[in-house]
Amino acid sequence: MRILAGAALGLSLLTTAAPASATTDIDFFFPVPVQGKLANEMTKLIDQFNRSQNDVAVTAVYTGAYDDTNLKTRAAIQAGRPPAAVLMSANFIREYVINDEAIDLGPLIAKDGQTPEKFIAQFWPAVRTNATENGHVYGAPFHNSTPILYYNTDMFKEAGLNPEKPPATWQDLVDAAKKLTKSDGKTMTRSGIVIPSNYDSLGWVVSGLAMSNGGDYYNRGWGGEVYYNTASTIGAVQFLDDLVHKHHVMPDGVTDAGVASNAFFAGRTAMMIQSTGALGFIRDNMKLPFKVAFIPRALRNAVPIGGASLLIPKGNTPAREAAAWKLIKYLTSPEINGGWSRFTGYFAPRMAAYDLPEMKAYLAQNPDAKVAVDQLAYAQPWFATFNTVGVRKALEDQVQAVLSGKVKPADAMVNAQKAADALLRPYVEQTALKLPQ
Repeated sequence: MRILAGAALGLSLLTTAAPASATTDIDFFFPVPVQGKLANEMTKLIDQFNRSQNDVAVTAVYTGAYDDTNLKTRAAIQAGRPPAAVLMSANFIREYVINDEAIDLGPLIAKDGQTPEKFIAQFWPAVRTNATENGHVYGAPFHNSTPILYYNTDMFKEAGLNPEKPPATWQDLVDAAKKLTKSDGKTMTRSGIVIPSNYDSLGWVVSGLAMSNGGDYYNRGWGGEVYYNTASTIGAVQFLDDLVHKHHVMPDGVTDAGVASNAFFAGRTAMMIQSTGALGFIRDNMKLPFKVAFIPRALRNAVPIGGASLLIPKGNTPAREAAAWKLIKYLTSPEINGGWSRFTGYFAPRMAAYDLPEMKAYLAQNPDAKVAVDQLAYAQPWFATFNTVGVRKALEDQVQAVLSGKVKPADAMVNAQKAADALLRPYVEQTALKLPQ
């Protein structure tokens, strides 16, 4: 079974029609966190599922970006009308578990004669941590990503750089970016690199830079601690600050991911960091030759996992939960997972997808799609805490201020840590009360 080709992304809410013969009607919330035709493609995919069987009728509801989907899902839960299934940013799952808003998938897995351990073992090791909590499975990985480096090969040649040897270290990146940057007086006409600095994208990239710089970004075993005011994170933010204000190879201020892509298309930047989930969109729209590569390292290769997992919110009937589980199994099957990967550029978290002949042929024809899979050897779990969005924005607000020249990195991280600690305090106090006295 192959995924259907997508049409242009519409601005209005997208829904699918349910067949009249179905016995259980459910709704499915899904986001589109990157540019492209993904919303219409997902709608077609759900239509395909509806036609494939007569037990479940799914209405697919496009709910915006990851943060928007989180807000709408939480509002629906609080209103007593939770969706049966949600494609949720993988790093929100811990918070849903903390808030007792997602079901443990273990009983549904057991009904299929499987153990949770065997179920989650079907997915790449790098994506398992964000799908599980305290040994229980709460999410089924559907599409995942890592940030990768996109670069214009013609501009590399023009600058005397070898496009077959992209920057491997932070220093390599700075050196290449200096050669690639063009200016007219004090006006930068072509930047050496652009790194998206809008909400969500920025926190994701900074987490990877901090890990590459030898540290960690948050407590992986507990949702109440982040590591913003540490040498590794300060150094990562200093690196971004230097790209703008010392080396003058990146525009200052806040650059949206869409603006970064458009600059790459138009030749206004030679390199950019973007999600591999944008690869299909960039491949469709980039008219100039380009390649992709690992994110350059500081002390070690390290990237954060991104993407989304399928979860079932609490508050649904057993029949709706069973119907949602049927949909989840369909979407995470190797055939569907692999087809979605080929369409979007996300890597397929279901390992068996890469054993299929069509996936092997695709990778042979599109070696750029293999970079994110190869980079999985260095991938680490995605930032996940209590009050995930607020805690993430506490850092992003300060890094945006650094990029705008309003605050120095060390001071910014003191501010970010203080704000994050205040947001985490309710959970810290709640869990502290549970500790043995």
